[in-house]
Amino acid sequence: MPSRSDHFAALVARHPDNELFRFSLAQALVTEGREAEAAPHLELCVAKKADWMMPRILLGKLRLQFGHPAEARAVLEDALRLALEQHHEEPEHEVRALLAGAGSRPAVSGN
Repeated sequence: MPSRSDHFAALVARHPDNELFRFSLAQALVTEGREAEAAPHLELCVAKKADWMMPRILLGKLRLQFGHPAEARAVLEDALRLALEQHHEEPEHEVRALLAGAGSRPAVSGN
C-alpha cells in the first residue's frame, strides 16, 4: 500500500499547479519526518495564495526547526496577520507562541 505522501506525490505529478495537493503532500512529508522535502511545496502554497494562513504556519515551524529564525519570523508574522484578519483565535495563539519561542515580539497587534 502506498504511503500518504506517495498518494499526494502522484496527484501533484498529475496536477502540479494544485496547491491543495501540494499542501497535503507537505503535511504527509512532515508526518513522515521528511521536512526538508516538504518546504518547497509549502513555499509554492504561500506564493500562490496570499490569504492562506496554514501553509505559512507550517513553513514557519520548519524554518525554526532548520535554524532560520529570521526567515521563520517573517512568514509567521504574515500568518499572524492573516489569523487576526480572518478571526482565527487558535492559530493566532499558536503563532504568537511560536514567535515568542523564536525570541520575537510580533509586529502585528490585535486582540
